[in-house]
Amino acid sequence: MDQRLTQPAPPAKRTRNSSKTKADILVAGRAEFAERGFEGARVDAIAERAGANKRLLYHYFGNKEDLYRAVLLDAYQEIRRGERALSLDQFGPVDAMDRLVRFTFRHFLANPWFPRLLGTENIENARFLKTLPDIQALHSPLVGQITTILQRGAEAGIFRRDVDAVQLYISIAALGFFYVSNMATLSVIFARDLGGVAMLQEREAQAVQMVLDYLRTQPS
Repeated sequence: MDQRLTQPAPPAKRTRNSSKTKADILVAGRAEFAERGFEGARVDAIAERAGANKRLLYHYFGNKEDLYRAVLLDAYQEIRRGERALSLDQFGPVDAMDRLVRFTFRHFLANPWFPRLLGTENIENARFLKTLPDIQALHSPLVGQITTILQRGAEAGIFRRDVDAVQLYISIAALGFFYVSNMATLSVIFARDLGGVAMLQEREAQAVQMVLDYLRTQPS
């Protein structure tokens, strides 16, 4: 009998899934930078969180600063992808704005690391954000989309005509950002569990109502 037919096949080589490794490192970086800030974050800890070899981390992302930039860009890209997926152009002005406010609030709520990461970058005076070449282009479609919703609302006689899209989005983001980032302290100060389901639902509804009442020519 041919011995080659009876010998076990050699174990298959493990292939490196570079996309998964990169994604795991980004997620680990999110957590480390959000918890410890840029200065306190350690590359060793990020590699350990990701279950990756530190040499791979340097291979894919370069140094700590480059990894932080990648984490920051990925965070903004994620929320922009979610906003595009809303397909707001398919809805009337009121429904479109309702959906945008709810999405923004829920994104902060579901990703508490995001407000903390932005807090870190503000402590750094946005010095890393300023070096990201694509950041302006990333936000331009959102501003354009909001502008279109406002125009459609104004043409329908529903929304006022003097609203600045950038100022409006800052207000929408603030309604969710402040609540989520200060939930622990506000819960103690007011002796109310702001993370409870009823409080979260009330807050989201109030955020929607505040934005729509501001936009309407005749508040409901």
